[in-house]
Amino acid sequence: MGDPVQMRFTVVDYVIFVILLVASTGIGLYYAFSGGRQRTTQEFLLADRSMSCLPVSLSLLATFQSAVAILGAPAEIYTHGTQYWFLGCSYFLGLLIPAHIFIPIFYRLRLTSAYQYLELRFNKTVRICGTVTFIFQMVIYMGVVLYAPALALNAVTGFNLWGAVLGMGLVCTLYTTLGGLKAVIWTDVFQTIVMFAGQLAVIVVGTHQAGGIAEVWRKAQNGSRISGLDLNPDPLERHTFWTLGVGGVFLMLALYGVNQAQVQRYLSSRTEKEAVMSCYVVFPCQQIVLTLGCLMGLVMYARYGEDSPLDKGYVTANDQMVLYFVMDVLQDLPGLPGLFVACLFSGALSTISSAFNSLATVTMEDLIKPHCPVMTEARATLLSKGLALAYGLVCLAMAYIASRMGSVLQAALSIFGMVGGPLLGLFCLGMFFPWANSIGALTGLAAGLIMAFWIGIGSFVMRVPAPTILPPLNATALPGVGNMTTAAMTTLVRAVTAKSRPKGLQAFYSLSYMWYSAHNSTTVVIVGLIVSLLTGPMKEKDLTPGTVYPVLGNLLFFLPERYKEKLCCVTPLVQKAKEIDTHQYKMAQKDSNGVALSKEEDNKTENEVEHEEEGEVTPQPSCRLSHMLQETAL
Repeated sequence: MGDPVQMRFTVVDYVIFVILLVASTGIGLYYAFSGGRQRTTQEFLLADRSMSCLPVSLSLLATFQSAVAILGAPAEIYTHGTQYWFLGCSYFLGLLIPAHIFIPIFYRLRLTSAYQYLELRFNKTVRICGTVTFIFQMVIYMGVVLYAPALALNAVTGFNLWGAVLGMGLVCTLYTTLGGLKAVIWTDVFQTIVMFAGQLAVIVVGTHQAGGIAEVWRKAQNGSRISGLDLNPDPLERHTFWTLGVGGVFLMLALYGVNQAQVQRYLSSRTEKEAVMSCYVVFPCQQIVLTLGCLMGLVMYARYGEDSPLDKGYVTANDQMVLYFVMDVLQDLPGLPGLFVACLFSGALSTISSAFNSLATVTMEDLIKPHCPVMTEARATLLSKGLALAYGLVCLAMAYIASRMGSVLQAALSIFGMVGGPLLGLFCLGMFFPWANSIGALTGLAAGLIMAFWIGIGSFVMRVPAPTILPPLNATALPGVGNMTTAAMTTLVRAVTAKSRPKGLQAFYSLSYMWYSAHNSTTVVIVGLIVSLLTGPMKEKDLTPGTVYPVLGNLLFFLPERYKEKLCCVTPLVQKAKEIDTHQYKMAQKDSNGVALSKEEDNKTENEVEHEEEGEVTPQPSCRLSHMLQETAL
């Protein structure tokens, strides 16, 4: 039906949108000229490890809630029903495991970059490979997450496309470069409030116009949009309880357990307890966000029914439907469309700023500092700010490339998602399997990446020529991890109904995208263990204290101690830390990090060492690289 209908912003809408950008910039400027004025790498990259629980948890949530998710979740519910809501079941384990396994290990090792762990556990080569893999996935995603909401806004409202892209990109680059992680976290808090306000405004007004929540529910039920519990174990089914509730756990682990953008927030907390609490606080917030997305999708269905704006030709893609709905519902209420657009771009800003800061951190700590151990603190801080600025400009360039991709846009998002699972597998291999060695780690990572790209690209290629015989876009419905959300995976391509169960390679390529992270991380672990056993498993005495979590020792508690010793289930983290000679331990630190300990630390009293063994953190000077290990017990 006809040409796409464009609705225009009023002056009030533009004012609200500009206020969002000005407020975000103001927060960055405030932290650039207050406190320590971002003069040290500790302050710029880790907020001086001084953040409290609430801002950290809201920042974690904002990073997860990208603009693509705000557009994607309601469109998913409108098109396929509320089955997607069962993703919330995965949040429990997806946050409980990081809180009690990943956070204690990272925090007690006093790391700056998550990939420093890989060097302590394996060697420098594994660390560099992990860092390069992370940089690859984030650079690809940054441009897409900046461009996609701007494109949707332009298509529906005529809002200047590149004006929005440049405005967001430059504002985000400015406050991230000037204010460091502290500015990123506090702008995330502000942007999270804006996101909630924007979504609530749309839901309240939309529900009122539809005749109340009871009427919305009745229409959704009549339209078969209220989904029951689907216990179908078939891994090829796009969304079932098992794919969402179990496969989703691995997606959450890849995001909240080992992704640098999130790990950096844990490490910025004042204490380990506050870092763990931030994980617990995120849980109810995520459930609220998921519920808001589902409600918006149901209100959309109550308004349009089966006669969607996409079918009418008012919009050209699923991800534009939500914005069309917002402009349609709020067109007589000046200011509220601007509030929702501010909500949408808050999601984009929070995701991109996290990417800038985490990329600057890993580049500085993993690729530059190890080769420049004598760099002054002032120069290191200046270089960190320069890196944040450079990545901001790269983001704008990637947004331009995304604009030229056309139909390949979803492939770029898929490539981003395929990298998270192998990285999760690499960290799990190191933390849970003491006998895994560096050769096994590198081989496992390579195998996981090959498997991920094989399935992802294979399914994308096979889907293009003959879409009618393929199942819904399981594999290429954008499998995402890192600082994005699983909703991104379903927004840019419409699913095609399967007429027959695929067989052979076609079935392999049709694996539900929710199993991607689990499949790829398991590949890394299995291949890594086999290669490690063939090339000579790592001996317990060669492990750096504090890098292995005794999960096998706990699971095999019924075995006699001598058998557990042979299986290397009793890790130095629990039993051996106090037996290691202090001098050898310090030498291991020096070898692992390439940073010599100062004479002052070499002359530590036995009393200080005992305090460290009991889990008490000895404050480090702010100019230190923060590579120092603590002899602690989980």
